[in-house]
Amino acid sequence: MARAEIDPEAACPIAPVVDIVFSRWTTPILWALNEYGRQRFVELERRITSITPKVLTQRLRQLERDGLVVRTYHPEVPPRVEYEISELGRSLAPLFASLAEWAAGNLEKVERARQDYDGREPLPGRRA
Repeated sequence: MARAEIDPEAACPIAPVVDIVFSRWTTPILWALNEYGRQRFVELERRITSITPKVLTQRLRQLERDGLVVRTYHPEVPPRVEYEISELGRSLAPLFASLAEWAAGNLEKVERARQDYDGREPLPGRRA
């Protein structure tokens, strides 16, 4: 009997949320905006030192499109642009708090499991 094709989003209804919120740079950007408030691009760039300007620009645009970040343009000389977390973005705070709590209680266990796994002999038929 053939298995029916299952839409991944139907099989896991949180998949779209995971795609939005937990992409590589979303979490650090939202955290910085939530923690430090409204910031200019260069301030975010300083806080998230390992992100490139191109990727920061792309992520900020996506977060603005998703409604998680608000971009404010000030028509001054020189022009000024600021970013802040939106109310929708702030609504993720309980989720992030739960994840931080989980991390505090479990990341050491994850690290021990990784060390145990890496230290054991490979199983027959499994490549190292």
